[in-house]
Amino acid sequence: MSPDVSARAILAQHLFSASRRLGGERALAIATARVGTCGWAYPHWVGAFYPEGLRARDRFAHYASAFDTVEIDNTFYRLPERSTFLAWRRAAPEGFVYALKASRLIIHLKRLRDVREPLGVFLARARLLKGRLGPVLYQLPPNVRKNLPLLVDFLALLPGDLRHAVEFRHESWYDEEVREAFERAGAALCVHDRADCPSPRWATAPFVYCRFHGAGQSEGGLYGPRRLRSWARWLVERLDEGRDVHAYFNNDAGGGAVRDALALRRMLNNRKQAIVNQDGPGD
Repeated sequence: MSPDVSARAILAQHLFSASRRLGGERALAIATARVGTCGWAYPHWVGAFYPEGLRARDRFAHYASAFDTVEIDNTFYRLPERSTFLAWRRAAPEGFVYALKASRLIIHLKRLRDVREPLGVFLARARLLKGRLGPVLYQLPPNVRKNLPLLVDFLALLPGDLRHAVEFRHESWYDEEVREAFERAGAALCVHDRADCPSPRWATAPFVYCRFHGAGQSEGGLYGPRRLRSWARWLVERLDEGRDVHAYFNNDAGGGAVRDALALRRMLNNRKQAIVNQDGPGD
């Protein structure tokens, strides 16, 4: 084992021993897998997922009967009122968590600079979800290139009792300096498969955060069993390390996100029993 790999293993063990601080009140226990979609209020899911005639206001209840997590995107565009967060909390059943995309003021307009105040405002509102609050996602725009001091300063602002993931959309960020910064902070690199800038599959925190953007327009964005098994193998390895999994599908056309999310969740719930060593037929 090389010195850098050995050091990373020691650091990972240290992070897991500190998982109470990084994961809230939850002590390190059997890792859990949560798989959902990016949003739920899609009219074009009627027929594909939502029953015909289901009222729009009842869609979330239907969604939450099938999934235990969702990623909320509209928190990026504007900060919802307190009443909205409280309504989300009341609507979610026991065990359900929301992942929130952080405000564009923080990540697109200010680009992580001088964000202590807006970050505090956003997280104070997010905490209204209490036990229904999952990870917070910070998605940088594609024209923001690697700036290690900026990243380190930003990660230092993130409170350790919440879970945080950062998504990059420029390849300059993907190097060992950045990886080590995430590991030191206990924050997750958002692992994603955007065609223009796919991320490496790094696990840098006591949880992993994955976003799936679709397998190609020619296939309607559906991944199919073979591609999902490839991801499932990697995620099962992370679960076996004791890391929780949060995974969200963004290929919403035709309800593809729902179908892929349900399929991946079945694979992860069955763990290695359902993930064979060789791919079967039928992508």
